Amino acid sequence: MAAYGLYSHIQSNRRRSIALLIGLFFLIYVLVYAGALTAEALSVDADVNTLMQLAWNDLVHAAPWATIGTALWVVIAYYFHQNMIDALTGGREVTRAEEPRLYNILENLCISRGITMPKLKVMESDALNAFATGMSPKQYSITVTTALINRLNDAEIEAVLGHELTHIRNGDVRMMVIAVIIAGVVSFFAELVFRLWFYNGFSFRGGRSDDRRGGGAAIAILIAVGLLAVAYFLSFVIRLALSRSREFLADAGSVELTKNPDAMISALRKIEGRGELPGTTSAVMEMCIDNPRQGFGELFDTHPSVDSRVAALVKFAGGHDPGPLALPPQPSDADDQSDQAPPSGPWGPAVDESSEGKSASPDQSSDSSSGPWGPHTGATSQSGHN
Repeated sequence: MAAYGLYSHIQSNRRRSIALLIGLFFLIYVLVYAGALTAEALSVDADVNTLMQLAWNDLVHAAPWATIGTALWVVIAYYFHQNMIDALTGGREVTRAEEPRLYNILENLCISRGITMPKLKVMESDALNAFATGMSPKQYSITVTTALINRLNDAEIEAVLGHELTHIRNGDVRMMVIAVIIAGVVSFFAELVFRLWFYNGFSFRGGRSDDRRGGGAAIAILIAVGLLAVAYFLSFVIRLALSRSREFLADAGSVELTKNPDAMISALRKIEGRGELPGTTSAVMEMCIDNPRQGFGELFDTHPSVDSRVAALVKFAGGHDPGPLALPPQPSDADDQSDQAPPSGPWGPAVDESSEGKSASPDQSSDSSSGPWGPHTGATSQSGHN
């Protein structure tokens, strides 16, 4: 993992991602079967085996429609997912004239490796974060927050952009978007079946009951609920696996692009714990360079901890860990201080020279005379010593 060049790891990661996405897609059929089993249990007088057979027949008939519906969902998300993400985050595309510093850094990285330059977007936020989105070269974009632009130096921003470019080069972005789309389908079907059961379920029964039917229906409903829970949990776990396994390779890819492991480490240390994007969904946070939202320990975290990522860069890339870093003041603070400076004379500002003289000679007399070309306290001080 010393650099982006471990293509065997990247290829293995892609194959595993495709397999996981195929498994995630078939979870939809599990949900359809669970829904059919619930409907049969609430409407047919039969034992469990008969209800399961009827639900299987329903699945065979409903599978083409479920496939079409899912494919339509994917197509809509393919063309409009970026609009939805921008609506959530407030990201806007910027040009070189609007963000020359950021634009030039990204352009130089792309030119140096022959990478098609993605769209560059900026979102107004006090959080320090960045993420890449898109499912094709024409759609790829990188979004960064204004706080990240203001608080990171050029080398650190270059490392962050290199991280996101690596996600694009490795196909991580496309896989994550597809995973989020299909997981959304799973969530939709799960909620649909639960609503069917809780709100309309007993109307199918029409008040009819006997011991045999009630027992078979109850067991069938328990099986359906179990299938729903398993499908939803697996979709969630697969999304975590798709996101978490890629961050180490993206960090290494950034080092390969920039030749600067220390910049990647210092960027991670500054971003650490400061990346929460208020008002965004968990799906967006999973795409970010860092996701501070945590589960139980690290079991449900979508990203490895910053400590483990830094440790990998130190071990394999030869970087140096400075430990947790404090943020530098925002440029606006420095601008406010400069605005308070008194006006300068025709030969340039005399404030800096005066301040420098005071700091160098704190005991000098305050009534030292100065000529039109600035203070000559140095000559006075020398003559006094002589």
